[in-house]
Amino acid sequence: MDTPGNLFTETESLNSQTRLWAEVILPLALPTTYTYSIPTHFQNNELIGCRVEVVFGKNKKYAGIVRSIIPDQPPFATKEILNVIDSEPIIYPQQLKLWQWISEYYMCTEGEVMAAALPTNFKLSSETILLLNEEFGEDFSELDNEEYLVAEALLIKNELRLLEVQQILDVAHVYPVIKKLIEKKVCFVWEELSQRFKQRMESYVILNPEFENEEKLSELLNSWSRAPKQLALLLSYLHLYKTENEVTQAALLKKSNATTAQLKGLTEKNILLIEKRSVDRIRSMPKKVLIDFDMSVSQQEALNEINIAFTKKTVCLLHGVTSSGKTQIYIRLIEKYFKEGKQVLYLLPEITLTAQIIRRLQKNFGGNIAIYHSKFNNNERVELWNKIRTGEIKIVLGARSALFLPFKNLGLIIIDEEHDSSFKQQDPAPRYNARDAAIFYSSLFNAKVLLGSATPSIESYYNALSNKYVLVELNERFGGVLLPAIQIIDTRQIAASKKGKVMLSPQLKEAINETVNAGKQVILFQNRRGYAPFLICGTCGYIPHCLNCSVTLTLHKYSNKLHCHYCGSSYPKLTTCIACGSANWLEKNFGTEKIEEELEHEFPTFRIARMDVDSVRGKMAHDTLVQQFEQHKLDLLVGTQMVVKGLDFDNVSLVGILDADGLMSFADFRVNERAFQLMEQVSGRAGRKDVQGKVMVQAAKVNHPVLLFVQQHDFKRFYEYEISNRKNFFYPPYSRVIQITLKHKMLEIVTEAADRLGDAMKKDLKDYIVGPASPVINRIRNMYLMELLVKLPKDAVMIQQYKKYITNHFNLLHADKKFRSVTLVADVDPM
Repeated sequence: MDTPGNLFTETESLNSQTRLWAEVILPLALPTTYTYSIPTHFQNNELIGCRVEVVFGKNKKYAGIVRSIIPDQPPFATKEILNVIDSEPIIYPQQLKLWQWISEYYMCTEGEVMAAALPTNFKLSSETILLLNEEFGEDFSELDNEEYLVAEALLIKNELRLLEVQQILDVAHVYPVIKKLIEKKVCFVWEELSQRFKQRMESYVILNPEFENEEKLSELLNSWSRAPKQLALLLSYLHLYKTENEVTQAALLKKSNATTAQLKGLTEKNILLIEKRSVDRIRSMPKKVLIDFDMSVSQQEALNEINIAFTKKTVCLLHGVTSSGKTQIYIRLIEKYFKEGKQVLYLLPEITLTAQIIRRLQKNFGGNIAIYHSKFNNNERVELWNKIRTGEIKIVLGARSALFLPFKNLGLIIIDEEHDSSFKQQDPAPRYNARDAAIFYSSLFNAKVLLGSATPSIESYYNALSNKYVLVELNERFGGVLLPAIQIIDTRQIAASKKGKVMLSPQLKEAINETVNAGKQVILFQNRRGYAPFLICGTCGYIPHCLNCSVTLTLHKYSNKLHCHYCGSSYPKLTTCIACGSANWLEKNFGTEKIEEELEHEFPTFRIARMDVDSVRGKMAHDTLVQQFEQHKLDLLVGTQMVVKGLDFDNVSLVGILDADGLMSFADFRVNERAFQLMEQVSGRAGRKDVQGKVMVQAAKVNHPVLLFVQQHDFKRFYEYEISNRKNFFYPPYSRVIQITLKHKMLEIVTEAADRLGDAMKKDLKDYIVGPASPVINRIRNMYLMELLVKLPKDAVMIQQYKKYITNHFNLLHADKKFRSVTLVADVDPM
């Protein structure tokens, strides 16, 4: 269905008795699925979940996914499915239901979900092909030089792809030439879907079956008179075959130190044969299950409670303090479901930051576990996808995108650090929360969900106390080690004497020195990267800003440039003020680069490293740094929230939080929750084994309630404090929030559009809408922003109805030509 509403043709009416139709999801931001007729020769195929080749628009081809089969003829003309790409479905009905739920709940399209869910190499692209127009003839005398070259090539080959045209002309921009050739009717354009995934093929060497008989082989070897290098190669093959059972061409040539020419000689004599075979790109470890640890009494009790909880509810929240041994409980649960033949999905906030957990799980489950992350190339992802789809792989460890994998028999989903905001997709759509989507997904398999955290989200803890989930608590650290003692350092008096913000207080410097000299390690936490978050002219007060965003620029010493952390732009470091010409620059606040420099100055003999996105850019840089710290090759690690996530170091006894005030100063209703979570999580890195650790928190707002709760490790009192505020101001978990953002390159247009949308929506949403208002950062990437906030009661029917109202108002605004170019974004449950 390309243009809904057209009358169906007489021919289709006659064929309606034998025809079926398919509802197809296209990988585009389209408001609905589209209907195509299924040719009779495809009607016996299992089509739901398969990719099909269809035309959308005039001649653009796409690979869509069949969502359902329709037996009744639709009341409009339909195009035919051109081809069925897959011999069997690449996804199951459960995944299609998940896509539909995400599109409805998070106010996006199924096409956007499909584009996010499928590996790139499953998304076939329409490739432009030039075909020779034979009626034009062979007289190219009227063409210019570039046109002539392409026409001559077309005459020889009959068809050319764009890449071939680029190679012929040796330029990237070939469209003007192609346009002229089409206008002169030398050629015409054809669109073809190109399959991106290709099986990896490897050459295997096999012995001619004639010589498998020992007598024949002995006769061959004994009668060998010439080509001694070929004989040595053959003997190497026979030895390698006995030890390995299969011999690849690459392994044989390496082992024998022979050349391809010598191997070719043996194949021409028909002694050895070369066979191409499809092989896996991902080399897996031996499949084994080795659980080599004993659980403490409290761990075993928690595990028993979880198993009992799963007989009553689908979701269980494990609230265990830092270093209580939650991962060992996860491993025991994985073992249980694995032995039952079920698949397990273990979700982590950021897979690149969890090398330690990956190594631990691979030690316990070997090749039975697969890691799904961004380090894999597109072909490797397709291979992994297919192994999970067939049930060959039972345990998957991944970040939020692993939720879209085609599980066949899912039994358990573990969501570690369930509070982490990384589980929420920001841009582009679908803006889903993997934690919440996983809970829906589990219901399609009748699977269980375990949420784990030392600092649960307010919403999850509220659901547990409201009996929606079962709450299991683990209140002591493994081995009976005490939680770290927390000392709050008042920086106001130090700052007054130093006339600036305190980076390292005298108390913290002394503690660092004592800790490292005692053979222990230190972690320092500052949630700002770069050298100086902003510069200010000491003469006139001018502050350099990004040209594309309404934010100050951060000085990075490693590049000696000013960087924008929102759009990624960089600018040369200013030597003189562009406002007054002064060279009197003051560096305000401090980032991880400046802290590292200060530490190297204060402690020149200590081994110091920095962990932030600037310092761990390489593929294995993060893992290498973690292993260096694990092996005590470093004394002191300074970093952003990267040091908080998934790290377990036995030898750390001191943690310093350098700027607690910065964590508690954001304009967001979740600011207290995030500050508590970050400080409690980073504190948990200290004293994880043998002796109690120590945490030193530098702050000016020493009486802030959050600091007092962190000092006492008192999550329950923090929850009571925060839930009271949420109730008073009607924030989640007492409401559902939808944040609407409008974007446009002109401030006047976006402001007028926001006012128009706000006025219109208030007629339907009444008191549930707040705004419009300009956000704190009101311009990003040259787009001005305006926001509206919708706070709805927790009534599923009402919420669904109001989402329809919002969508209708979006459509009405876009119907006005003036506002057609305004981008509208609805973010459900924003983080």
